[in-house]
Amino acid sequence: MENKITTLKKTYFILLLGFFALFSCRKEKANWNSDWVLPLVNDTLSLENSVNDSTLSIGAGTFYQVDLSRTILDLGIEDLIQIPDTSIVHTYNSVVASLSVPPGFNVVNEIEEHAIDLNEIQLKKIRVSKGTINMKVFNPVATKTLFTIELPGVTKNGVVFQQNYEAPAGTSANPGTETAVLDISGYDLDLTGVSGGEYNVLQSRLNIKTDPNGPTILLLSNQTFKVEADFKNIQIDYARGYFGNVSVSDTSDYTIELLNSVTAGSVDLPAMALQFEISNGMKVTAKATITKVENTNNLGNTVQLSNSQIGAPIYLNAATGSWSNITNSMEIIEFTSANSSVETYLENLGKTHTLGYKIELNPWGNTSGGWNEIFPNSRLKVKLKAQLPLAIGADGLTLRDTFDFDVSQNLNKSHVESGKIILNASNAFPISSAVKLVLLNENSEVLYTVSGTNEIVSSLMGSVDPNDGMLKKNSEVEFVLTEAIVANLDAIKKVIVETQFNTPDANGISNQQVSIPVGAFLAVKLKTKFNLKTIL
Repeated sequence: MENKITTLKKTYFILLLGFFALFSCRKEKANWNSDWVLPLVNDTLSLENSVNDSTLSIGAGTFYQVDLSRTILDLGIEDLIQIPDTSIVHTYNSVVASLSVPPGFNVVNEIEEHAIDLNEIQLKKIRVSKGTINMKVFNPVATKTLFTIELPGVTKNGVVFQQNYEAPAGTSANPGTETAVLDISGYDLDLTGVSGGEYNVLQSRLNIKTDPNGPTILLLSNQTFKVEADFKNIQIDYARGYFGNVSVSDTSDYTIELLNSVTAGSVDLPAMALQFEISNGMKVTAKATITKVENTNNLGNTVQLSNSQIGAPIYLNAATGSWSNITNSMEIIEFTSANSSVETYLENLGKTHTLGYKIELNPWGNTSGGWNEIFPNSRLKVKLKAQLPLAIGADGLTLRDTFDFDVSQNLNKSHVESGKIILNASNAFPISSAVKLVLLNENSEVLYTVSGTNEIVSSLMGSVDPNDGMLKKNSEVEFVLTEAIVANLDAIKKVIVETQFNTPDANGISNQQVSIPVGAFLAVKLKTKFNLKTIL
């Protein structure tokens, strides 16, 4: 609208400049009135560009259908299991107070276990998709020392993780150190410990040998050999164990912006089914609950979807199979006109929708014996599914939108005295509409209301165009701008465009359900006709 008003304003001043140039040589004052017609807009509104998007498609026959399917919840391993940054510290002190050792002496060769704090989650095996280990070794003796660090159970393609380091000579107070950052993406971690029956346990084997080419040294009990391995930013794409009794609950809001403009009227929608599809691709039993489904329209009216299954638990079996051949377990809740208030819910034309849910894993505890599994392609999803013909019965359905307006003129010079905005429409939608303009001042107070002289008539009142086979009806609507309105243009700062829709049938009976045919369009030509008073 702003671009249209700007175009009108520019055109108007170009005309004025033309008059001044034409009559600048005249000595006497003169004034007269003339009519000027200025084209503004020539455009077509259709649904063709929206077909095959996420909402609109072509259904059976030659009519559009609406697909309201949406994914409400999509959980994966990253949402359920987070591996905290974990430090493994493996130390060794001499067991004797003083021991002289030759070059190449094997100081220690031992395994230690290290627990990962995961609360009630009990992991036996995971696969790292992304992560690093920051390694650092400390040498307290006066000769170079060879460190061999092995992490039993940490493997890639069957090869156990192992690293060798040479730490320079040092002292107890200032040990020699060596550091490295290692990428462990793609590694499998067995967390069952040395016995194979534990969980959340990492192992480390430390082998330390003095420099084979170095001197004989004295090992003292206050000298500490140490390895630090810091696991950082670990992400996993596979896990096996017991994932705990975990609950995930939320309330999600989403807004349909178009319905934010509805101010009055009602609609009648066809009978339809609304489904919630709950799909479990994890080898974990689960309990799901739809806790709330409600919407609020632009007038503040709130409608809750009612059904006996809202608020009732739905139990999901664990998925079957593994890796690429997972078979999901699935439950479907269907709301129809027979078992719920789904039609009332949708006909409320809610601009804000609120969906509440709760998902509980392992509702009966560890019944799998530690054989919960989540694979890279395992997802737990809740989907809203609904398809219905694009058919609507509208009874005074009113939409309003507000635009800024800024046009001024000098009444002591050439100016517009009165005029009209003329809308020519070719309507192939089976919907009629009446349009009016509400003109406001800067305080949003109503100055004038300008109603169209006619309505845009439904295509059902028209005839078939032999050129394209579409049923069409041509209409002309005028918005008369009186002298008082034009004289007060400076005070008008906002324009509300209010459109009231109805769906009469071919006999003119209102609020009848009509289907929207494929190819339906509204072609509009907008022009102004002004009475221009020229003063020279």
